[in-house]
Amino acid sequence: MKLCHALATAALMLTSVTALAADYPAPKQGEWVAHDFKFHTGEVMPALKLAYTTIGDPKGQPVLVLHGTGGAGGNMLTPAFAGELFGPGQPLDAAKYFIILPDAVGHGKSGKPSDGMKTKFPQYNYADMVAAQHRLLTEHLGIKHLRLVIGNSMGGMETWLWAENYPQFMDVAVPMAAQPTAMAARNWMLRRMMLEQIREDPEYANGNYTKQPGSLKLASVFFAIATAGGTLNYQKQAPTRAQADKVVDARLAAPMTADANDFLWAWGSSADYDAAPNLAKIEASLLAINAADDERNPPETGLTEAAIKQVKKGKLLLIPASEQTSGHLTTGNAKFYSKQLQELLQTAPQRAM
Repeated sequence: MKLCHALATAALMLTSVTALAADYPAPKQGEWVAHDFKFHTGEVMPALKLAYTTIGDPKGQPVLVLHGTGGAGGNMLTPAFAGELFGPGQPLDAAKYFIILPDAVGHGKSGKPSDGMKTKFPQYNYADMVAAQHRLLTEHLGIKHLRLVIGNSMGGMETWLWAENYPQFMDVAVPMAAQPTAMAARNWMLRRMMLEQIREDPEYANGNYTKQPGSLKLASVFFAIATAGGTLNYQKQAPTRAQADKVVDARLAAPMTADANDFLWAWGSSADYDAAPNLAKIEASLLAINAADDERNPPETGLTEAAIKQVKKGKLLLIPASEQTSGHLTTGNAKFYSKQLQELLQTAPQRAM
């Protein structure tokens, strides 16, 4: 079997890492090189490194889990997400499913500007990320079909593209904290302002900096506070100016490990995202999960609700806002939708291989 062969040949590079939850198998890390990878710009990279994490037996039903901007596959291994989903009897029980968490192009240990190319690294987009993930699954892991694609934030937008670009490749698609419509309005305005602040910083030096520009942390913290956290949750955390200052001080004091070019490329990759034109192509059973207090995807626009009507087997789950939700970050906590996810996996048709 190609999958077993691929894993066997990669055995020397696969390294077990400490499990973040005692009730699911220890994650394993791997790397693979996609040769002659062609970006949407037409540029071809002779060798593009793709890193990934897997959990469970490769003989299980394959599941693809996609992370958000600036993260990596391993960032999904939190008690609130993996701890609620990957254990015995949980929706994505690793005894039944083979869980694959790739590092997207430009993220984690996958190829990115800071590896040496700096600003000469291709300006990738979400479609490039999805194409690279598809090659990783099919060419390296030998996977022909997925039971589920689930992703959060950037990973949610990638999930919409997965369902459109490879409509017969998965049974179920669950895009979270994401709209299938064009990157626009406040979401893009604030992204652009964040990116402009870094680019215009003299310390950035057109990408040839010798130290990380000071604007990197300020821009990142500002964007995070403005577009994630939840209105009610922030009011609970910081009902006074002194408490609000403590939140800001703590974030500014936290270490900033990002690289400026990596950061610009990663956040800029969302610019041309728009899954709206191809919604009718989706064949998978699709459950879009958003939070009512999501600052980047406000439900009052009605965009996602209207888009779902174009998906043959599409449904929308909107998590009500409360002091327990955290805006755009809400879907990182699987307790809000684990029951619905399990029911969907139990009832969604499984395509014959």
